[in-house]
Amino acid sequence: MTTEPLRLMAVHAHPDDESSKGAATTARYAAEGVDVLIVTCTGGERGDVLNPAFGDAPATLEAMSVVRRDEMAAAARALGVRQHWLGFVDSGLPQGDPLPPVPEGSFAAVPLEEAAAPLVQLVREFRPHVMTTYDPSGGYPHPDHVMCNKVSVEAFASAADPNLYPSLGPAWTTKKLYYNHDFSMNRIRTMHEAILAAGLESPYGDWVESRQAREIPHRPVTTRIQCARYFPARDAALRAHATQIDPNGFFFAVPRDLEVSVWPVEEYELAVSLVPTAIPEDDLFAGIRPEVAP
Repeated sequence: MTTEPLRLMAVHAHPDDESSKGAATTARYAAEGVDVLIVTCTGGERGDVLNPAFGDAPATLEAMSVVRRDEMAAAARALGVRQHWLGFVDSGLPQGDPLPPVPEGSFAAVPLEEAAAPLVQLVREFRPHVMTTYDPSGGYPHPDHVMCNKVSVEAFASAADPNLYPSLGPAWTTKKLYYNHDFSMNRIRTMHEAILAAGLESPYGDWVESRQAREIPHRPVTTRIQCARYFPARDAALRAHATQIDPNGFFFAVPRDLEVSVWPVEEYELAVSLVPTAIPEDDLFAGIRPEVAP
């Protein structure tokens, strides 16, 4: 057994993703003394302004990047976590049929080995016991989300192999890799039905039957983290992303007391475990705690 702090690395595509996917989990673990590092792959430069109360969008990608960095810093403070930028450029969300290619030099256009290298180095420096990221679909088909999965899986495996990326520091073996499941249809339908049963108008409405909803992949859930106590921290982090999140909009339309009673968890899929663990789990560090005395 070693004696060291537990460490959690959560890898996300854009600033604001960390606040809508697994935010209460990271806030909970940080409050419990786990060293939590949020990794943001891109600067979110090509994100649209989605909050009508924000005002005019920044005029350039560089100006948007500055705004989103400030938002990310505020969100990290709300969650009580550390944060690191990988430094890639947002690919944007291509529109059209057929879809156009992503912009040259953007994150999704970078060769995998090149894109994974800074994350391999960071894994070897931070030495997480657990990593979280998106499933292979990206959770939804944004090219940066799909690429986020690819670089995370590559870094998880390659950081442990001293023969790969040998110039990027001593090898480190992360014990577990998880995929986030915050936008599962099971969660959405459950909340939708609970809201209607309470005699309220559901913000999900016809969306639960839409083509977009049906395209959300069904993935196995192995791990549920009780984290309702940290929903206020999650909400504060969401509000910090003022370009992206309307404080009167979709994310805040579910009554919080109802959410706490119906869905007080965040869900994960255990993708890789190098330690023995029993499914279902209620702790991302299940199987690791006996080896590490925090």
